[in-house]
Amino acid sequence: MDTRIFLIMGIVSTLFGIEKGLAQDWANLEQFQKANSKIMAPAPNENRVVFMGNSITIGWLDSRPEFFENKPYINRGISGQTTPQMLIRFRQDVIDLNPKVVVILAGTNDIAGNTGPSTLKMIADNIKSMAEIAHANGIKVILSSTLPAYDYPWKPGLKPANKIITLNNMLKDYAEVKGHIYLDYFSVMADERNGLPKKYAADEVHPTVEGYKVMEPLVEAAINKALNR
Repeated sequence: MDTRIFLIMGIVSTLFGIEKGLAQDWANLEQFQKANSKIMAPAPNENRVVFMGNSITIGWLDSRPEFFENKPYINRGISGQTTPQMLIRFRQDVIDLNPKVVVILAGTNDIAGNTGPSTLKMIADNIKSMAEIAHANGIKVILSSTLPAYDYPWKPGLKPANKIITLNNMLKDYAEVKGHIYLDYFSVMADERNGLPKKYAADEVHPTVEGYKVMEPLVEAAINKALNR
């Protein structure tokens, strides 16, 4: 058989294997399965907190590991993820870890269309579903505002700023109605374009160390508020 045919068959087989793997674990449940299995039940009086999110959340751990050290904080961010993916893994990566509080930071990748088109209602509904699952399991909910973004470097021209503002208003209204805590990063970090300035995010999406330093006292205050409710 022609060597070119063997090459084509190999490429097709590889691509099929990749696509099959994605189809079987679209939400990337495997990412934290081993780590989760090693986590013990909370100690008495442990104020465990799970941070659920995307690259902004996991980037926090990578850029500012000292913020998470010696604290009962568990980071469960996966780069690139959208809210339907987070919803699928929410029970495994949040509920089963028995935290007192969950901090949900999501939505920007949905607006970017990472896993296909999404309306703002679809995004908000997925976040609401996560909040409702947490509440049903006795976990206090902190709904973070989606961070400002004037444009996405990996998908330019979408003009996400106004969509983010609308989504944040939806989340704020929902949090007020349901008694959850709304954590407003947006108003503190946004520039005159309703985007992230480069001092807070070099690519104007993913926070720098300085960006995370702005976020840290805000989330700490929200966590303390949640624990005292």
